[in-house]
Amino acid sequence: MSDDNCCDNSDNNSDSRASNTGIKSILWINPIGVGDYDFPIAEYIHTIKQQDVAVEVVSLALSPTPHHLEYRTYEALVAGDIIKATRYGAENHFDAIVIGCFYDPSLEAAREISGSSVVVAPCQASLQLAEHLSNKFSIIVGQAKWIEQMSERVSAYGCDSKLASMRSIDISVPELQRDCRLTEDRIILAGKRAIEEDGAEALVLGCTCTFGLYERVQQELGVPVIDPICAAYKWAETMVELKHRFDWSPSRQGSMAPPDEQELKSFGLFQTQDLVGHRVVI
Repeated sequence: MSDDNCCDNSDNNSDSRASNTGIKSILWINPIGVGDYDFPIAEYIHTIKQQDVAVEVVSLALSPTPHHLEYRTYEALVAGDIIKATRYGAENHFDAIVIGCFYDPSLEAAREISGSSVVVAPCQASLQLAEHLSNKFSIIVGQAKWIEQMSERVSAYGCDSKLASMRSIDISVPELQRDCRLTEDRIILAGKRAIEEDGAEALVLGCTCTFGLYERVQQELGVPVIDPICAAYKWAETMVELKHRFDWSPSRQGSMAPPDEQELKSFGLFQTQDLVGHRVVI
């Protein structure tokens, strides 16, 4: 990715490319307050995105901040800032917004405040894809602690009957990209057991920090292996295409009704300019 199509910029006063007429646009939110993952993920998305889509990868304007969301405590602490980043996406007219964590944190609240922007998240997108490619799938998780919370999401999405198992590789989020070969080896071992012992016909990698690791695993095991960044991003592109072609935007009736703008103003919400932190534009 060259400097011509990616600029690294933490200044939130610069205009978003999403505001340009006619450009399809996607906002990717890394739901932590450090920009460590922004550029690597932007580089990865650059390799899979369509040429006519402008993408912005942002992290939160949150300090101090957790550097991962392995604990419910950390997820609770970043919830408000995910909503602020979603508001930033809505105000800058992004066609779609992706919340880049496999727990799908604050997804329902983000959809409520997203304006005309479609909101996508990796777990839901990955499970929907797995359902189209298999009758039974397993999720490969970093640590066993994740299983309870991810099981809640799987159940909420109505996929219990499709889930063969969840298998842990005993690697924390910060370690997943430090030794990619080790991570791949453990995914292959866990995936082989899921296929042979649990009846899995496809595998879902249960963390966005496994990006770029699916190919070797897929070759070794001979089943579809779903990278959650690819699944979420390409689903967002699909939704953007449907939005542009058929005018399918989020409903704002009934349970999808957003807070009243006058009330938001009276509460003093979203008045700060620091709705996002670090930014990378593709």
